[in-house]
Amino acid sequence: MTLTTPAKARPQEGRWRALGLRADVRNLSLLGVLAVLIAVGGLTRPAEFLATSNLQLVLTQASVIGVVTVGMTFVITSGGIDLSVGAIVALASVWATTLATQEFGFAGILFTAVAVGLGCGLVNGVLVAYGGMVPFIATLAMLASARGLALQITDGKTQIVTVPSVLDLGVPDAYVLGIPPLVLVFAAVTVAGWLLLNRTTFGRRTIAVGGNPEAARLAGIDVRRQRLFLYLLSGLCCGVAAFLLVVLAGSGQNTNGNLYELDAIAAAIIGGTLLSGGRGTIVGSVLGVLVFTTITNIFALNNLQSDVQQIAKGAIIVAAVLVQRRTVRDGDT
Repeated sequence: MTLTTPAKARPQEGRWRALGLRADVRNLSLLGVLAVLIAVGGLTRPAEFLATSNLQLVLTQASVIGVVTVGMTFVITSGGIDLSVGAIVALASVWATTLATQEFGFAGILFTAVAVGLGCGLVNGVLVAYGGMVPFIATLAMLASARGLALQITDGKTQIVTVPSVLDLGVPDAYVLGIPPLVLVFAAVTVAGWLLLNRTTFGRRTIAVGGNPEAARLAGIDVRRQRLFLYLLSGLCCGVAAFLLVVLAGSGQNTNGNLYELDAIAAAIIGGTLLSGGRGTIVGSVLGVLVFTTITNIFALNNLQSDVQQIAKGAIIVAAVLVQRRTVRDGDT
């Protein structure tokens, strides 16, 4: 007796193979864009751009927003959105750098940053999953509240870190084979995120909830609990990013994480994560972060206006969304 694939299943499998092939092509395209940007930087400012210290700086700056983007990718894949990530990073960074917190040293700063991130993520998750609030509204409220609380804690002043073990992570002597510790943390978070999304039941449930919440519910998935966990994950990533930012800047400020939410969403979109949910890619999101960080670095080295930089980013986002819509439309045919 031979088993045959149902006729309806074969077209469906073919559709997902086609989408997977397009995802590979998209990642290769992003690698091509990144290669072009590196070439542009090397041609316009060869001495500065190709310097080891500058490349280390690019990767270090990408690490902070990159960790946030990994969490954002999960949320968007589930069909949600998190506008509060930048504000959570700011709140976690200033709470972790108060004089009272610094008395507990390295462990106190790290624990506080992660705890604040998880706490904010918990509030977002409860409001969205169990309070029935639209993610846009719930996270917008968190954005305003977290920014206000961060300003209240600092009174608008910069909080300098005085813990040597934290500051030492940002100096060249702490680099491992020339790689900054922050980059290693980013790499670890990326690998963990990829495994979680692509090789676990949690990842499959996330994709299912984003693709069709009602079908996921009928299949036995606790949609509300899954969404709660996803916002907790986003908050955790924000807490880790806040700690990395404290190491990088050596201080905590209420302005930290400004526009991180837009950068994280944009990086996820150009990487191939669907805004409507149901599909996400950690690799694409990381490539998107590297593309944006490299653009920022090239503009800074060439002393170009920041408004031109924002226009360039906007054009890339529009192009990515148009390509994404065409990919989805072709996949449905």
